[in-house]
Amino acid sequence: MLPATTKQWTLEGNHGFDSLQFDPSAPIPQLGQREVLVRFHFASLNYRDLIISKGAYPLPTLNHIVPVSDGAGTVEAIGPRVHRFQPGDGVLTLFEQGRIAGSPANKTETKSVGGTTNGALRQYGAYDEEDLVAMPATLDFQQASTLSCAAVTAWNALYGLAGNMVKAGDTVLTQGTGGVSMFALQFAKTAGAQVIATTGSESKAEVIRSLGADHIINYKTESDWGAVAARLSPDCLGVNHIVEVGGPQSMAQSFKAIRVNGCISLVGFLGGTPTEQQPTFLECLSHECVVRGVYVGSRMLFEDMNRAIDANGIKPVVDGRIFTLEEAKEAYQYMWDQKHFGKVTIRIA
Repeated sequence: MLPATTKQWTLEGNHGFDSLQFDPSAPIPQLGQREVLVRFHFASLNYRDLIISKGAYPLPTLNHIVPVSDGAGTVEAIGPRVHRFQPGDGVLTLFEQGRIAGSPANKTETKSVGGTTNGALRQYGAYDEEDLVAMPATLDFQQASTLSCAAVTAWNALYGLAGNMVKAGDTVLTQGTGGVSMFALQFAKTAGAQVIATTGSESKAEVIRSLGADHIINYKTESDWGAVAARLSPDCLGVNHIVEVGGPQSMAQSFKAIRVNGCISLVGFLGGTPTEQQPTFLECLSHECVVRGVYVGSRMLFEDMNRAIDANGIKPVVDGRIFTLEEAKEAYQYMWDQKHFGKVTIRIA
């Protein structure tokens, strides 16, 4: 017999983590013709989840939404017209619901999980069959729960632009030790690229090195780290790819690091919001480079990435502490306080 209720969290307002409200017995709606009921086992947090609750996310969100974009679980039941999955299959949430391949004509064509449609911070959730992705066979539920946002974003940054995909012999610059940067490091090394990584922590530098980083720059002691990265590249020509997570506050350094015809993929703004002292569009011209915004990615990119994960034995970097569903607020605070290294995960079932 299918469950009638689910434990879940919802966001009621945007006044911080106290906006998270727990419901021990929310009703589960009847499945639609093409819907899949997922029993979640793990969810993982992204910086986006934290700032949505604080009202600081720059893209549209809705109130009364189950938060958190990234979740992994098993198919509990399927609607009568579902053909992609069967009960018992392992599945993952697709961040941009409705984005099967390519890019949407406009942002209103897709819904973002945990932002404008219900996310994974619950025991059970129903999704259209087209808005789920099969789990990689080589990962467990905790590891797989980290993929939907950060991993797909990193994959898109390196493989999402035709004619400018990472290849063996390229040089990739990653910034910090957040989820996107860690996945980008692993994907780039798998492709045969050289990786230059920045960090402000000597202890984290050791972990980055163990993942295969060829050069590590401490941005706290090397304020001109972009120029240093360029000098570390072959023939000092600059790097081919930059996965830019800092945003306006670090773009000036990224321009110093990029080579002619290189690609800067702007995926976040961890360094803060724009100020008057930031590069202009003329920097793209003077450096003859591509700067592209990356907002996660399509199901096709997700599935390509999962095949690469299985083929190359890639394992996500996961923080050692695991939170329960009831401890979701503590998980948010733990990540906000930067006590983590690797993805913060929440065990649901």
